[in-house]
This record gives sequence, structure tokens and C-alpha cells, in this order.
Amino acid sequence: MAFELPDLPYAHDALAAKGMSAETMEYHHDLHHNAYVTNGNKAIEGTDWEGKSLEEIILGTYDKTAVAQNGIFNNISQLWNHNQFWEMMGPSGDAMPSELEKAIIENFVSIENFKVEFSAAGAGQFGSGWAWLVMASDGSLKVTKTENGVNPLCFGQKALLGCDVWEHSYYIDFRNKRPAYLTNFLDNLVNWENVASRM
Repeated sequence: MAFELPDLPYAHDALAAKGMSAETMEYHHDLHHNAYVTNGNKAIEGTDWEGKSLEEIILGTYDKTAVAQNGIFNNISQLWNHNQFWEMMGPSGDAMPSELEKAIIENFVSIENFKVEFSAAGAGQFGSGWAWLVMASDGSLKVTKTENGVNPLCFGQKALLGCDVWEHSYYIDFRNKRPAYLTNFLDNLVNWENVASRM
């Protein structure tokens, strides 16, 4: 069965007051995310990957020795990344749950230090990619960054929070000010309840 573009968990304009406009959502979700769905389905059609889960395809097609990943991985991984991304944000402005706050402080000394490290990872990712808060196999929390569509699944990590730093994610609202976009993401857009639920 072919993969489908999931609906946004909120209206296109639900995050506008928090710094992510309806225009960005229309381009990012309806066009970019949908392109990964369409191209991913075409890429796996007639292959052994047809009928497999997103996670199985990602793990089976990621090549850690390659300079550039193959078309199946790129589209399927970006499809998965965006499925998570929309859920990791929300309009409600929920406070950070205590268990998540405690874990972040244990691993990063303070919430502010975590935000600084996360923002630095996203701002320092050359070209397109993602910044992540992940849970490693030993249960510790780490900030990482990945190029293009690569995600924490490729390294045996659990993605708790991801921020898309491809230009289409922020250029309409922030132009070339990626650090400002990252600050706004952490301060205004994250659905901390969703992040905590992933632990």
C-alpha cells in the first residue's frame, strides 16, 4: 500500500501568531512534504521495499559510507522526518512536562544550555539538514545534527525533537536568519508534551 501525505494536526494558520505563517505551511507541508510522498512511492514501486514500513526502508537503504544517499532513502527518510516534525510542534504553548525538564537538566545542566546547544547545532549545519534532541541507546539525551534527510534512526537513536533547517522551512518568515528561526522554534513552536511522550 502506497504511503500517503498525513493531514496536519492543526490548521495551516494555527502557528502564524507564533512565527510560522500559513504560507510557509502551505509550501512546506502541501508541496515539499507531498513531493517526498509522491517521489518515495515512485522510487519503491516494484522493488523489495514496496510494502515495507518507513522505518524498515530507512534502515535498509541508509549507506553510512556514501557521500550522497540514494533516492529511495532521501525521499522516504524525509517523509518520516516531516511526519514527526508536524507533531513536534503545536499552537497550544504547553509547558515542558516535569519529567522532560528533569531529563534535560540532568543531561545539559539547564534548559537554557540545552537551547543554546540545540540552536548551535541547527545554525552550524552546513547546507540542508536537521537539528535533533535524541535519546541514545544508553538512555542519555544528546543534541545532534544531520545532513539532508538523514535522521536519528540511522544511528540507533530515538528522535525526541527535530527541527528542519532546510531553507524552505524558514525562508518565507525569517529570510536568511536561521538562528532567529531556531530560537523562535524552541521558544514558541515546540509541543513539549509530544517531545516528552517520545521518551
